[in-house]
Amino acid sequence: MTDSAALDLSVVVITLNEEVDLPGCLDSVQDLNAEIVVVDNHSADRTLEIARRYTSNVHTRAFNGFAAQKQFAIEKASRNWILSLDADERLTPELAREIKALLVGTPVAAGYEIPFEVYSLGRKLRFGGFGSERHLRLFRKDSGRFSGDVHEGFTLAGPVGKLSGKIQHFPYRDLDEHLDKLNRYTTMAARAGLVQGRRITPFHHLLPPWVFFVRYVLRLGFLDGRAGLMQAVMAAFTSWAKYIKLARLQDRKGS
Repeated sequence: MTDSAALDLSVVVITLNEEVDLPGCLDSVQDLNAEIVVVDNHSADRTLEIARRYTSNVHTRAFNGFAAQKQFAIEKASRNWILSLDADERLTPELAREIKALLVGTPVAAGYEIPFEVYSLGRKLRFGGFGSERHLRLFRKDSGRFSGDVHEGFTLAGPVGKLSGKIQHFPYRDLDEHLDKLNRYTTMAARAGLVQGRRITPFHHLLPPWVFFVRYVLRLGFLDGRAGLMQAVMAAFTSWAKYIKLARLQDRKGS
């Protein structure tokens, strides 16, 4: 595709030590001939070197929340449409073709939800709540902004459409990475809860068995085998760990 055929689209990615995942992410968007924007949080590996192979629009910025980091990234974009991706996500060829066809024409919505395929332990998760996952990832730059703390999202002013092509998400290469992300995300959630004045109650100690039951039994996670079991266990522990960390932060603040 030549420059004259470039889409009115900027792909934005925020990174921290993503030398393993970033090439796959950026390779998957090459057929779009979009502008690529990477905002990096002082990576200690080869992330910046890799990013600069794909684009000169690379920025280093200290992380102060997912929403703030992603909002900064879209403000560095020069095109009118934004495709927001994480480094561990990939566009399927079907989705790339669908986005091209959409933007070559006249989109009727201000943003579009995209279905996800989530992979764990090398297996696509079909159950446990993952088979129906959709997120707003394609939107007009001027149609809203990112908000939220750990679970950030783009608040859109305007109609929302739906695409059928999928984003493939590979959040955990192995159990070690899963545990590392669990630890970081629950710490961020606890800090956000402290700022918001949340309190831990006896009910929160009952969350793990309930979350496990919902994921593994009610949402049929057991049909995904070992991967489904791991996801249910981790989801249950995550639901409890963020409140235990919140209680520790409150104890320290009160002492």
